[in-house]
Amino acid sequence: MPAAAPAVKGRKPCPSERELMVADSGLKQLLFEMRAPLMRMLAARGATSDEAEDLLQELFVRLETQAIGPVGEPRAYLYRMADNLFLDRRRAETRRSAREQRWGEQESEPRPTPERELQGRERLAMVSAALAALPERTVDIFRRFRLDGDSQRLIAGDLGISLSAVEKHLQRAYRTVTDIRARLDAEIEAPRRPSCDDGQDDS
Repeated sequence: MPAAAPAVKGRKPCPSERELMVADSGLKQLLFEMRAPLMRMLAARGATSDEAEDLLQELFVRLETQAIGPVGEPRAYLYRMADNLFLDRRRAETRRSAREQRWGEQESEPRPTPERELQGRERLAMVSAALAALPERTVDIFRRFRLDGDSQRLIAGDLGISLSAVEKHLQRAYRTVTDIRARLDAEIEAPRRPSCDDGQDDS
């Protein structure tokens, strides 16, 4: 009886995208796991503890709100995103300082003009109104964490909720503040539109 032909061994299946890449939900989980090394990296770049905390919250908001898709090197990707956010903030601070210096040079008196004082009050009112529209517990947690300096673990213990619940409240508040900040920065950066009277001679 003739021997059976040897079975043809198929190629090993290629790893799936799930094995090679991490999607959005995996990136958010990895961000929590990499919190400590990311904080150290930002501190080494020159960020204060509060700045690093803000940047990681902003990074989480971006992961949650933007369609990023699978990422091949998730750890390197998170380091790069955190570093880019830090650089963006430093550039924004540089532009803001330059604007304030120009404004200071143009003003004859060091005291802000009534118009600028009004603009400042209006912007503060916008932020306050946006935060006031959030649930009372969210505002309370945000105030305790950002203004009173309470740790997230302490807040969770006092309120009888989980640490992840505190994180979710903070993320909601940070998302609101980030949206308002982006809108105000866009208004500042936008060139002034000429009015109907521009270019007309007084007669």
